[in-house]
Amino acid sequence: MNGEQPRDVEPDEDATFVRPFIITGGRSEPLQADLRLETLVVAVGVPDPSLTFERRHIVAVCEQPTTVAEVAHRVGVPLGVAKVLISDLVVAGQLACRQPAELPLPMLERIRDHVRAL
Repeated sequence: MNGEQPRDVEPDEDATFVRPFIITGGRSEPLQADLRLETLVVAVGVPDPSLTFERRHIVAVCEQPTTVAEVAHRVGVPLGVAKVLISDLVVAGQLACRQPAELPLPMLERIRDHVRAL
């Protein structure tokens, strides 16, 4: 053997993949039911140093007001996972959210494109 893997065996590409239910602690429903794709979330104050990696990443992404759909896309998690994590952070006082009255067409198109990319 020369150290190469046989051609019919693919390397374990997702060895670092973490299942979504692990990230959310097994929960599939957010604590806040009113989070929509277009809900804007923004970080409040300094992030808690005890936050997990994904939650810290979300707070960093939300330094500027960002939609829930954009957060999911930028953090690289499914939309349902993003909603659970965002609602946890809102309850913990790390994020604030607001529902925009009406979204401009370019933002709606961006949200649509990001959801399709998920």
